[in-house]
Amino acid sequence: MSDATPNREWRFYLDDMIGFCERVRAFTSGLDQSRFVNDVMRFDATVRNIELIGESATHIPEQIRSSSPTIPWRMVIATRNQLIHGYLGIDNETLWSIVETDIPALLISLRDLKAKLSE
Repeated sequence: MSDATPNREWRFYLDDMIGFCERVRAFTSGLDQSRFVNDVMRFDATVRNIELIGESATHIPEQIRSSSPTIPWRMVIATRNQLIHGYLGIDNETLWSIVETDIPALLISLRDLKAKLSE
């Protein structure tokens, strides 16, 4: 196995994280919290993509995470764990806050990281 394989692999997960964030934004665009919560398909798709963001984050090497302190890596992964293991206990207020505030900020930071790594 060459040294390029691990780098390509974790960069793939970074691209995935960006894509999942974009999906969350697309799925929730134009909705308010009430419409979001009552649209079961969008709600479920959004939760799944937030889970996938956290799962992908676990594959980013620690040295990359450490070099990107503006990205709340632990929170992203912890959110994934909470959603996966406590699905019936999801607080709609918290989830909507993640959708409205955290995901857009995360998307910007991930794009910045990708640009930085491409320099």
